[in-house]
Order: sequence, then structure tokens, then C-alpha cells
Amino acid sequence: MKILITGASSGIGAELARQYASKENELILLARREDKLFELRKELYEEVKNIDIIVADVTEFTTLQKKIKTIGSIDMVILNAGVATGGSSDIPTIESFKNLYDVNVLSNHAILEVLLPLFREQGSGKIVFMSSLASLISMPSSEIYSSSKRALNAYAEGIRYKYKPYGIKIITILPGFIKSEMTDQNEFKMPFIYSTQEGVSKIKGAIETNREFYAFPLRLYHFIRFVNLLPAALRERMLRLFR
Repeated sequence: MKILITGASSGIGAELARQYASKENELILLARREDKLFELRKELYEEVKNIDIIVADVTEFTTLQKKIKTIGSIDMVILNAGVATGGSSDIPTIESFKNLYDVNVLSNHAILEVLLPLFREQGSGKIVFMSSLASLISMPSSEIYSSSKRALNAYAEGIRYKYKPYGIKIITILPGFIKSEMTDQNEFKMPFIYSTQEGVSKIKGAIETNREFYAFPLRLYHFIRFVNLLPAALRERMLRLFR
């Protein structure tokens, strides 16, 4: 299987590469940090059928699409690249707002604008969107991140309905906290946090069983669903309490 993984230089992306490294798979790893990609390729080179790297900033859409076009047909893309705002209580700048949406939402479409016609032509393909449980509830200090992931959910849902008749599988993953460079920036308690290896094992399991929508851990997912069912005033009080 030929697999493209974005945001592959560290954290979840790098661990996905490790867990998909086998003689049956060809990996294409995309990220900005060339040194990290070369280190990962050196680590996995003897374990995979083939491994290539693409050094690209996913917000530079024209360049990104040119590099994606050089790949040719693939079997699966895991759209893992993402950024967060770090939970600041300050008013976000328009620049940080735009950059977060460029990475978390628009870069995915830039890639799929190239890949979807190929998937459709071959009558198969798997697209994995890396969303977040934060997409289901917007905390007072994460409004931009939560809204970007909620937008991603909606986009993935529409893509699923549109392309399912062509044999294309769409999977949306909504993890809670998984140890990574992103979560290392958080200065608050992160309930039910997974190690990188354990969290990615769950993600890989959902991908391999073609779960269209997979949210975990279940305890946190069900708690968020419960909070969302509360009357608005009570829900607001609870969110302020957990801020």
C-alpha cells in the first residue's frame, strides 16, 4: 500500500510512519522540517518497501500541489498536519487565525484537489482526516482551534457523501489528548492523555477497520456529549468552571 502522511516530522505523524513501516507499504512523508524527515527516513529505511520525503509548508498551496502531483496515484492519505493556538485567553490576531485555518482546513483541500480525481479514476482510495474531540465543544480559550476542527468535520462529511459511490473511503478521527509537540505546549491538565504510541495504535486500528467516525477516549467523548445536551446557561457555567 502506498501511503502519504502529512505532518510526519514528529508526534502523531512520525509515529504513524513507524507503525505503518513494513515491507508491504510504501511511505511518503510530508512536513516542513527537512532534518526531522531525513532522520525518520534513516530510521525506517530498512523496514519499508520504499520511503520518500517531501519537504513542504502546507500553507504554500501552489508549491504544495506541485509536489503532490509528482507522487502519482496512491492508496491512502492521512491528513495529519495541524497546529493549535496554545489556549491563550488573548484576542487572537487575524494572522494567527488565518494561519491556523490554512493549516487545519485549507491545506487538506489543496491536497485533495489533486488526489481526489486520481482516487475517483482508480475507483478506490482512503482519506483519513485528523480532527479532534475539541471540534465537538468550544472552550473559552480555544475558539479558533475548535472551530477549525469543526469545519474539518463538516468538510469530511460532505466529501464522504460525495465520493463514497466511487469506492473512496473517508475516515474522520477525533482523538483526545495524545502526547506530542502540540500537547507539550499546553499548560493545563489534560485528562486521559495517551502516550504517542498508544494513541496512534488506536488511530491505526480505526483506519484499518474503516471506522467512518472514530472518537476516543470514550469517557471523554461521552462527557462532552453529555455537556452538549445541557441547557445553554448550565453548559456555559460548566465550561467556565473547566476553563
